[in-house]
Amino acid sequence: MPKQKTVSGAKKRFSITGSGKIKRKHAFKSHILTKKSKKRKRNLTYSGLVHRADVGAVKEMLVL
Repeated sequence: MPKQKTVSGAKKRFSITGSGKIKRKHAFKSHILTKKSKKRKRNLTYSGLVHRADVGAVKEMLVL
């Protein structure tokens, strides 16, 4: 049986925290920033956690 490979896109986008949660970055902060408020852009700067419903799918992509 061959080894299961990690999805390349997933390993670039997600990282595991010390407690085992999956960290992610927010979308919508790369371009067209003029119409977005200062508060919205600031809040998109910080990282978030993957939602509980999506954790299984992300772990499968990362082969955890």
